[in-house]
Amino acid sequence: MQRLNSYYKNDTARLIEFVVPKDTKSTLTVKDTRTKIKGKHDYIVLENIIGDLDDVQSYLSELKKNLNQDGRLLITYYNHLWEPILKFASNLNLRNVKHEQNWLDSEDIGNLLTLSGFEVITHQRRLLIPIYIPIISWIANKWLAHLPLINSLCLTTWVVARVKPEKRQDYSVSIIVPAKNEEGNIGKIVKNIPRFGKSQEVIFVEGKSSDATWERISEEIKKYASKNIAVLGFKQKGEDKADAVRFGFNKARGEILMVLDADLTVNPKELTKFYEVLSSGQGEFVNGSRLVYPLEKDAMRTLNKLGNKIFSMLFTWILGQQFKDTLCGTKALFKHDYQWIAKNKSFFGNLDPFGDFNLIFAAIKRNLKVVEIPVKYRQRSYGSTNISRFRNGLQLLLMTAVAFRKFKAW
Repeated sequence: MQRLNSYYKNDTARLIEFVVPKDTKSTLTVKDTRTKIKGKHDYIVLENIIGDLDDVQSYLSELKKNLNQDGRLLITYYNHLWEPILKFASNLNLRNVKHEQNWLDSEDIGNLLTLSGFEVITHQRRLLIPIYIPIISWIANKWLAHLPLINSLCLTTWVVARVKPEKRQDYSVSIIVPAKNEEGNIGKIVKNIPRFGKSQEVIFVEGKSSDATWERISEEIKKYASKNIAVLGFKQKGEDKADAVRFGFNKARGEILMVLDADLTVNPKELTKFYEVLSSGQGEFVNGSRLVYPLEKDAMRTLNKLGNKIFSMLFTWILGQQFKDTLCGTKALFKHDYQWIAKNKSFFGNLDPFGDFNLIFAAIKRNLKVVEIPVKYRQRSYGSTNISRFRNGLQLLLMTAVAFRKFKAW
């Protein structure tokens, strides 16, 4: 009995440690319904107490006043499918807990959170075998527990939620445009970006081009010098797109950071939609999805499209939030969230040559609310892609393995 309690508690403690970022300033863990909650916190953890609450909705509604504006609520609870087993164990005095009042599934908890003014970010399950059996427990809980169907049988359910924003705000915006061998596209970019936000700046990061890309960027900077949008240009010092995006983000002064590929396969006018999601509070990390609307002829090869769909399904399963298109270069997030990403870059490593996955992984690790926006994907009108299907495909497989190790098999 003691081994069962100890094993379960240790796993719950590891779960909380994994979900709550280490640099969180204020975290409150509630293990008893009689606990009086005071003050404001960045994270509040309700550790297996949902089942003992008389009125879950009222409790959660009151809890909102104790969360900071960007705070998170983490709820751990038992999978309702385990109810007969856990009740039997309670009757035999094999558990510290006697009997729960409520047996709620993930949908019940999600509905109660919605009714209480919260918004679910992710919900997942873990711990297939809640007792220690040498080797067997390790294999089952570290590897088998995450597989589809089997995962639905796990004991622990955990949900991360945030208070649903009610007010819209205006922000300043920095749009980062990585550009390598895009001479023919540069002149079309700034003039096609709609005006939104308190202020805008476009930051070109030129990546050691073999054509006149830098010269065209210099012309754009002069053209818009006296207008109400700042256009800046920098020569990239490092290699690959990921480095260019980081370089641009570090130079940015806006409160919202966006990435727009210079190939113009995504229309700059789509950026308005990304801004609206962040400014209205609908999401905190916005990812473009090219796989909803029909693609222009030759915009994406069949093999690339198939690979994107496969990787999207894998990453949705691994990360616990919906990603229909992980490789769309158009993304947006708040600068303060990126600053956290930059400080914690060692967690994600340097394997990603595109920059997409480092941003996605960080958004999940920080428990940001992810929203995908369908965009129309167009055929290139100038130049050729800088992506190698097979070489970069192998890198994506490696990123999938890294994601599984970081977010599932920990």
